[in-house]
Amino acid sequence: MTTTAATVKTPAAKPQGWMSGLLMLVAGGLQAFSLAWPWARGQGDGLLTLVGGYGRPLWWLQILSLAVLVHALLAAGTARQAAGRAWLFGTAWLAATFWWLFISMHTYGGLAAPLAVAAVLALAAFLGCYYAIASWFFKRLSHTPYALTAMIFAALWTLAELARGWLWTGFPWGAGGYAHVEGPLAALPRWVGVYGTGFVAAWVAAWLAMLLWRWQTQQRVLHAKPAVASVLALSLALGGLWWLRNEAVEAPSQQPGMSVALLQGNIPQDEKFEMGSGVVDALRWYAQQLHDAKAQLVVAPETAIPLLPQQLPEGYMDFVRQPFVGKNSQQAALVGIPLGNWDKGFTNTVEGWLPGQTQPYQYDKHHLVPFGEFIPPMFRWFTELMNIPLGDFNRGALGQPSMNWAGERLSPNICYEDLFGEELAAHFGNAATAPTVMVNLSNIGWFGDSVAIDQHLSISRMRSLEFERPMLRATNTGATVVINHKAEVVSALAPFDRAVLQGEVQGRDTLTPYARWVHALGLLPLTLLCLAVCGFAWRRNRSAEN
Repeated sequence: MTTTAATVKTPAAKPQGWMSGLLMLVAGGLQAFSLAWPWARGQGDGLLTLVGGYGRPLWWLQILSLAVLVHALLAAGTARQAAGRAWLFGTAWLAATFWWLFISMHTYGGLAAPLAVAAVLALAAFLGCYYAIASWFFKRLSHTPYALTAMIFAALWTLAELARGWLWTGFPWGAGGYAHVEGPLAALPRWVGVYGTGFVAAWVAAWLAMLLWRWQTQQRVLHAKPAVASVLALSLALGGLWWLRNEAVEAPSQQPGMSVALLQGNIPQDEKFEMGSGVVDALRWYAQQLHDAKAQLVVAPETAIPLLPQQLPEGYMDFVRQPFVGKNSQQAALVGIPLGNWDKGFTNTVEGWLPGQTQPYQYDKHHLVPFGEFIPPMFRWFTELMNIPLGDFNRGALGQPSMNWAGERLSPNICYEDLFGEELAAHFGNAATAPTVMVNLSNIGWFGDSVAIDQHLSISRMRSLEFERPMLRATNTGATVVINHKAEVVSALAPFDRAVLQGEVQGRDTLTPYARWVHALGLLPLTLLCLAVCGFAWRRNRSAEN
């Protein structure tokens, strides 16, 4: 007789009531901490050194904390109880991940603290419903052999992640796959991307949970040979992935190296758009650095120039462009600046200044931030409670052309656009025209000295793994870094320093398997695979019932 998750005996002792809820809250919090360890910035000691120090992703903690949830789902008496446990886990995970939204709304936006807390919790609770629904279906479909049950959980969990990244313009910040920019699963993104990596991580977590569950439900007697074989197979698989990540031989790049200067102005966020303080400070500092820089490419962050061109002092733009637009210049620049007017609308833009080019290169932000760059229907009342320069911006086209300079094809993205790898894939249809270097221009100053800086760094590193491209990050307050095509940070500025990062970048021009299939089909293949697993489980359950 085949042993299934439905036919095993429930263990006598299992978490009940408030203890089960507390366990889910703790496990959800640990899931958030796995994305970027939130304590002890810099070098810690003792346990902090063991876990890796402030801001580091912890791949093993992501898997173990998710395994706690799967075990709780197996122990749940009903599908409704399973959904409730997953909702608590998801709400705690997401609230602990993007709690720093409170800073932007309260500290800089002036929203009353209770309302800001309520807004963060409401968003986390709403997004947690995706995982509650997935876990409800898991409990209904998990009456299958253990091997298939692990696949069902991975498929449903991934569908919830995909839904969170797509519905309502998408907010996939904190997806589990981002914990794996380091560790054995870091070999996977070039093939299957962050969501496929998250699928594998969820499968491993479910497998571990069910191994423990089977040991408990069989009176703590587990047949030695199958258990040892399973552990050995998993260990060999993870070890093989780790070797593949660290030891695989790669073809050398044919692109020449290029010197870069990344500007980090550290303009205080509460003054950044104040005419008498932050605006003057930003205009002065960035103008001086742009004028004095010697690197082949100079990058200034999102809205480094915080005024529209028509609002700037006379001659200002001529002064800052002068080192770059002359025919004999050996330099180019990418600079964040808002463009537009009240008649045509406004854009959050990156301008590129090139030798001999009278018309600047222009990239307009495509994926806009809700409540920051566009106001969702029926929510204007909420934005009016805050003192933040909000507005409705025009959306740039998807897959805008790169800027060609010094043998490289430079593809900018602004703020959290690098969170949407499936949209960046629009640039990667042809190896001859695909970007060789990605450039992120951000201002995370809205979120203070928080773990948001380190979480965003992991997001950029994941894009480097998926596309095997270096990523330059120029930000207002951090993390300003040079990331190579292996997702290694090769040079960086300390957050909240006013400084210029001098470095070198070498582009890449091959296409990864992920870049090819996502450009052609988007995330549809992964979605269909997950639906197929669920459909197979449903049919098997129906056949067993009949």
